[in-house]
Amino acid sequence: MILIVDDDAGIRLSLRLLLTRNGYEVSVASTPKEAMDFIRTNTPRLVLLDMNFSRATSGDEGLILLKQIKVFQPQLPVILMTAWGSIPLAVEGVQAGAFDFITKPWDNAALLQRINVALEINKPDTVIEEKGKFDRSFIIGRSPALLNILNTIERIAATDAPVLIMGENGTGKELIAEAIHRNSHRRSGPMVKVNLGGISSSLFESEMFGHKKGAFTGAIADREGRFGMSDGGTIFLDEIGDLDFNCQVKLLRVLQEHTYEMLGDSTPRRCDVRVVCATNADLPAMVRERTFREDLFYRINLITVTLPPLRERKEDIPLLVDHIVGRHCDICGTERPEITPDAIAFLQSLPYPGNIRELKNLVERTLLVSTSKSLGERDFRAQYTGDAPSGGQPAATTTLESNERSAIETALARSGGNLSRTAALLGISRQALYRRIEKYGIKL
Repeated sequence: MILIVDDDAGIRLSLRLLLTRNGYEVSVASTPKEAMDFIRTNTPRLVLLDMNFSRATSGDEGLILLKQIKVFQPQLPVILMTAWGSIPLAVEGVQAGAFDFITKPWDNAALLQRINVALEINKPDTVIEEKGKFDRSFIIGRSPALLNILNTIERIAATDAPVLIMGENGTGKELIAEAIHRNSHRRSGPMVKVNLGGISSSLFESEMFGHKKGAFTGAIADREGRFGMSDGGTIFLDEIGDLDFNCQVKLLRVLQEHTYEMLGDSTPRRCDVRVVCATNADLPAMVRERTFREDLFYRINLITVTLPPLRERKEDIPLLVDHIVGRHCDICGTERPEITPDAIAFLQSLPYPGNIRELKNLVERTLLVSTSKSLGERDFRAQYTGDAPSGGQPAATTTLESNERSAIETALARSGGNLSRTAALLGISRQALYRRIEKYGIKL
């Protein structure tokens, strides 16, 4: 049962009709007293709560009622209803325990989606269907920290809940986003990945919402934006912490209203997308410093997944090394070498500020340079460019440069001179490869 609490009879009727037509049982209350009388004797599955009563506009009545509801039923999800201009009040409500908020006038499809997400996530004794069929392709590891994250993803993947993935660079945030998409009901739809850190504020609207021909100088044809491309699927907004403050407002509107307008076109367009965001920034700190909008933060982090750095899940390193070695040898068509126990112990002793990406580059660089059928600590230590762990000394700069040049020449030979494949084998970009080829005077 869903309880609607609003002093406006028209809104109560409109919501009742919408919800009953979609199969929900509904009760209504027009005052805080009626709502609390109902809560004391019944257990609704969800409350839709207006923030103002008796012509008040401060929102205090709604916040007080929310806190009273949470005293009697702490686990009951509450969705607040407010005007767009009162979003700061709704954010205050989320801090006080509300599940989500919507703005009036609402979009019916968006409202039903949020209701479904709230009911699904707060379903008592949720049982995961088809246990064991969760697709975790390319997510390697069995540490408790990783398994807890996978359990969370398995539980929420089937919903449309927005997910915020936090963690250091190289921890696998994009892999987690892909797993969420692959295990959702949107798996047959597109997954569009956007690096927000690489989009200038002047191009944000054109990139994200698209533009019509002639919308600005150089717009010689219509262009679909990223939200349009991801309709029916998932949009992955990477590096959201780097988004310009003014662009955050534009993003908040499309996430809130599920509509957008192309540049040069005043016709609103609907977008049916699930939003997954990722960042290595400390968003709560940025909110406190007022460099990231608080209302946007609460819109994107309904579910937050924080990935541990590799140094906190070192029991996964043997599995990761085995996967990296196997994949590299399959691509290169080379015989798989043995990785000795002392090599694994050495790899587990490293700090890995670059996390899994750093481990991958170290292992692949060692495989490219060495032709031995058995790789030990000495082989990996020679290729390690960071501070050596206790028990050894850092390799000399000249040795590292010699090894790097050798690795590049070996990769070029194995790829037949194909620079894109060479860069992929070395785990660096084409631009970085060009710089090193020029640095070492390598002839192509």
